[in-house]
Amino acid sequence: MMEWTPTIMDASLPPRADPSIEAAVGQARAALARFGLLLFSDPALPSLVGVIVDEPLRSSWWGHPRGHVIYAAMNRLEDDPDVLSSKLIAGKVTYVHRNLWPAVYAAGTGREAWQLNNLSAGARWLLEETDAHGAVQTDMAVPPREVRADKRTADFARELERRVLVHATEFHTPSGAHAKLLETWQRWAATVKFRPPALSAAEARAELEAAAARLPADGALVRLPWRR
Repeated sequence: MMEWTPTIMDASLPPRADPSIEAAVGQARAALARFGLLLFSDPALPSLVGVIVDEPLRSSWWGHPRGHVIYAAMNRLEDDPDVLSSKLIAGKVTYVHRNLWPAVYAAGTGREAWQLNNLSAGARWLLEETDAHGAVQTDMAVPPREVRADKRTADFARELERRVLVHATEFHTPSGAHAKLLETWQRWAATVKFRPPALSAAEARAELEAAAARLPADGALVRLPWRR
């Protein structure tokens, strides 16, 4: 009797790992462990896209020949239990190593002037909703008529993210549209079983500024949200 040998067409076999994706994720994790902060995409600062394409990318990554690797690595980092995603630098997606989670948490919950001053009425409404319920889906939250103006809930959510007032996770609705789950930092900490630190907001900002200063910036300005 011939010995059965599985082939690549056998649907019962698990899919083979793509070595290029594994390598990209490994490089990204190494960069994150080294710097503590890693942007998703930036032409000057260390970023996931830059690690994968090995050059500054000033155009859209989606059409790049390695776009599928970038997309897969992005999803892997988003699911990594040691990686936090936040709009920390220049309002862009920034991956944060677990070592800096205490600083992000303390800064996010500080409710300092840089977070609350000049916050739009719509963003204040959405923050109050998130505080009251612990979490809010942007596709389900309907702003009251007096704060709608010409903006949508997604715009208010973006405003909160850029001031680190909430933790946000993007997802697809049943219709295929993009939406976000906004959480208080307290709810996020409970979900990931993270013990909040005994750290002041001022200490947290100083720690994040020190981490940002260690980034090889190639002359670029590293814009943290409290330094506009």
